[in-house]
Amino acid sequence: MNIDPRIALNALTNALEEHLSAAVNRRGEDDPAVETSFYGIADAFEAYEDALFAATGEVTPLDLYDEDSEDVDEDLDDDLDEDLDEE
Repeated sequence: MNIDPRIALNALTNALEEHLSAAVNRRGEDDPAVETSFYGIADAFEAYEDALFAATGEVTPLDLYDEDSEDVDEDLDDDLDEDLDEE
């Protein structure tokens, strides 16, 4: 079952709003509302990306990454090195 990308986009913007609200109203360093809304953005983004691709064959220029992945840090370092070499 395909979701209309407009509905998925609306869910994504709502998830972003919820995250902002949770972050602004944070109750301590480990507030579960912030973590829940963080993962809500990830889930909503994936749903939007899937709906967009199914409807149009297009994707966004955004990628989700695993916070625990060391590969992300290495990739960012490699990109920075390449940018500096080009200058």
